Amino acid sequence: MRKLSDVAAEIRKDWRAIRNGAAASALDAMATMGVVPEPYGLDPNGYGVIGQFLTGAKGWRGPTARRVKAELRAMCKR
Repeated sequence: MRKLSDVAAEIRKDWRAIRNGAAASALDAMATMGVVPEPYGLDPNGYGVIGQFLTGAKGWRGPTARRVKAELRAMCKR
């Protein structure tokens, strides 16, 4: 399983014009995180951050977006 910071770096490389504020703030948070089960701030884990990103990232499309979104969903199912 990749670190969320690595996933965030890939997203930023592919999705340069992030217009959704929720997605942008979640991506900023993901850039500082390790794996999903680790605590983030006052949250016991990173599941909420991923959910916020996926909700806000509906405008991010293409093959990289589909692959990365599927990877994030799979991380949440573990």
